[in-house]
Amino acid sequence: MNRKQFLILVVALLVLGGAGFALFWQDIAAYRASGAKIGAKLLPEFRIADVTQMRLRDAKTQATLSRKDTGWVVEERGGYAADVQAIGDFMVKLIELKVTQAENVGASLLPRVELAAPGAGEGVGTLVEFKDKAGKVLASLILGKKILKKDPMNPLPAAQDGVPAGRYILVTGAKDTVVVVSDPLHAADAAPGKWLAKDFFKADRIKTLAVGPEGAPPQWKITRDLEWGQWKFAGGGGDLDASAAVGAVNALGGMAFTDVAAGAKPEDPEKPLVAVAETFDNLTYTVKIAKKKTGNEYDVSFTISGDPAGRRTPEKDEKPEDTARRDKEFAENLKNLEARMAREKALAKWTYVVAKSAVEPLLKDRAQLIAQKAASGKRQAVSGKR
Repeated sequence: MNRKQFLILVVALLVLGGAGFALFWQDIAAYRASGAKIGAKLLPEFRIADVTQMRLRDAKTQATLSRKDTGWVVEERGGYAADVQAIGDFMVKLIELKVTQAENVGASLLPRVELAAPGAGEGVGTLVEFKDKAGKVLASLILGKKILKKDPMNPLPAAQDGVPAGRYILVTGAKDTVVVVSDPLHAADAAPGKWLAKDFFKADRIKTLAVGPEGAPPQWKITRDLEWGQWKFAGGGGDLDASAAVGAVNALGGMAFTDVAAGAKPEDPEKPLVAVAETFDNLTYTVKIAKKKTGNEYDVSFTISGDPAGRRTPEKDEKPEDTARRDKEFAENLKNLEARMAREKALAKWTYVVAKSAVEPLLKDRAQLIAQKAASGKRQAVSGKR
């Protein structure tokens, strides 16, 4: 290389270096202008105490959660109680989130990371908006595409990304600035049913259970004399399958719902199946179960009636030292039972959407509750005759 070629090369390097330096400072200037600093809080001025409404909206659904004098409610479900813990956890998480990456993205490119506003067409994200009691917007952001990383449990080189590790977010007011946080924010769901308080009725200590079509005699009825006694068909007739009986009883003691039927009334379903459970606490639960027209779910409504015994019947030859202890336990249990009854009666005005698996043990007919003799035992008996 001669001197002239060397000088040309040096000049070219200086030009390229200067251009790169200029671009570097241009990026720094844009980064500073965006206000989104790495490690900074996503919502630095956001205060939970000021929030009286949270709205989530995506391409298909919307959930509006409002704070009333009686607590948080879901507006799209007729003011049904909302899950306060879930709301609080979500807002606290947003306060703690920090920016891990920031980029200036033009409006035309937002759909690529699912940050288009709901109603814009393709690439729509989830709009999350917080308001105060005067209706002023305290914070507004769009949650976009989730960022996936390689599954740490799959060390193979060919393993594909598949574990949510973060999310793209567009904060309203941060002009075309897209940030990335290290949390996928799974709880940000715009389906109203996801935000409902999950308290439900619990029919426990059941003494008798009868199931049949509404307005007709029960298809079957089971009973037991003692709380821990053996279940049997009321009136006899066939050997009861113990596991089927326990499954039906447990269905009423641990039922859960997935949503509240908006605008539905208990009398809406046609010819529902009715389960009537009488308990050792002198309570009666009447539960109506109706198959929805579409899907694999059921509409469930219930009523509760009766009054628990106000006094305990002492056991025969009960010792004085046991009487005081048992009376105290009885009084505490009665207080808890009365509080539970009050909550359940408040829930009884709604109709609930329940998965088929939750009510399936109650859908069986009488023949399905009869214990079947083991086929292997029958074969052994036949082979013995030979």
